[in-house]
Amino acid sequence: MKIRVIGGGLAGPEAALTAARLGCEVDLYEMRAMVDGKPRLTPAHQTTEFGELVCSNSLKSESPNTAPWLLKQEMRRAGSALLRIADESAVPAGHALAVDRVEFSRRIAEAIAAEPKIHVIREEVLRLDPSEGYGLTVVATGPLTSGALSEEIQRITGSEHLAFYDSISPIVDADSIDMERVYFAARWDKGTADYINCPMDREEYDRFLDALLAAEPAESKEWEKLDYFEGCLPIEVLARRGRDTLRFGPMKPVGLRDPRTGKTPWAVVQLRKENLRADSYNLVGFQNHLKFGEQARVLRLIPGLENARFLRYGQIHRNTYICAPVLLDENLRLRKELWLLFAGQLSGVEGYTESIATGLLAGLCAASLARSEQPVPVPRATALGSLVHYITHADAKNFQPANITFDLLEPLEEELRKKVRDKKERHRIQCERALAAFDAWWEAAGHGWRTHSPV
Repeated sequence: MKIRVIGGGLAGPEAALTAARLGCEVDLYEMRAMVDGKPRLTPAHQTTEFGELVCSNSLKSESPNTAPWLLKQEMRRAGSALLRIADESAVPAGHALAVDRVEFSRRIAEAIAAEPKIHVIREEVLRLDPSEGYGLTVVATGPLTSGALSEEIQRITGSEHLAFYDSISPIVDADSIDMERVYFAARWDKGTADYINCPMDREEYDRFLDALLAAEPAESKEWEKLDYFEGCLPIEVLARRGRDTLRFGPMKPVGLRDPRTGKTPWAVVQLRKENLRADSYNLVGFQNHLKFGEQARVLRLIPGLENARFLRYGQIHRNTYICAPVLLDENLRLRKELWLLFAGQLSGVEGYTESIATGLLAGLCAASLARSEQPVPVPRATALGSLVHYITHADAKNFQPANITFDLLEPLEEELRKKVRDKKERHRIQCERALAAFDAWWEAAGHGWRTHSPV
């Protein structure tokens, strides 16, 4: 059975090379091409090359026992073609794996050209239909999927299951919050008091608002400039609508009486747990499009966050992705159309390494299906399994793409967590368990080859 792979970025070539290595015939489609001597490109790409890195040239940390390192270790054990090429194209970058962009793309093209089972077709795919001669299709067209194909994906999945941008709130390290200045409460005391509330009096609110209105916005590329959805506006956009707009929106104090004073504050910023360990919190409703340095300056005016350490800053940017928790199974197949798989950023992951990893998994699953075998889901205990578990089991209503972090991995047992206080040692144990689980899965699934040895 021939497999169609759509997209020549990172996930697509990885899926194609993986499936071909397992003996499958693959047609690899890429819409970027030379037409009448001129390149046909997306608004973000500058070349027609495979694996072009549009933003950074880094595939993140190579420091042992970090989450990005763990995911790459699993990929190396699986013989990931693009990760091998990244290692061969590496440039000095401290503890990160960074690549020479041109060399990286060149080597990907060489690998594809050297694989006789891959046929490259330089044209835009407009229809997703098994009757077109493909029993299996992997869609890996990335965050700038063409308008025509986006409409086709909407037709198949339902328009409500396709998003066109990310809105991400800042996240702070829990240890950096001044707990003397905040209080736990749920609005109207309904449910458990899980939210940290940062109360502001009128003077503090005015000072914060003035700083927010004066903050410098992040630069936007032309292709990122979209109309914001009314239900998820940046806080600086809301602030420009009137001085009390935030007080009736994300900073609404109603029902959040301060138990220490018995009074309702003028405004409140709520922080919500980012994970079960409660070692990080996100600022609820604080998505924004400000420069990172400006975010740090303005947000540290919030009571309790004067010395905040930001684990992630707020962002709003162009990123087409499907609502994977509703649509995909743990083998990255569309639940209602099992011949159709999604990989890369379109599937709901963020980052170069994560995109390659899901391409690898999609290639493995497609190859199994092409051989009339049932693919074996990657275990939750692994980094790759945790990433897939997140995109397929997250809260669909609030689903946002994610990078690999320890927050996604299975936590250690409570008894062991109490015994092992050092965070680095906990991470080392998690990594050791994940790699053991990955090895066991790989052998049980019968994939066999390992052309890129574990490091």
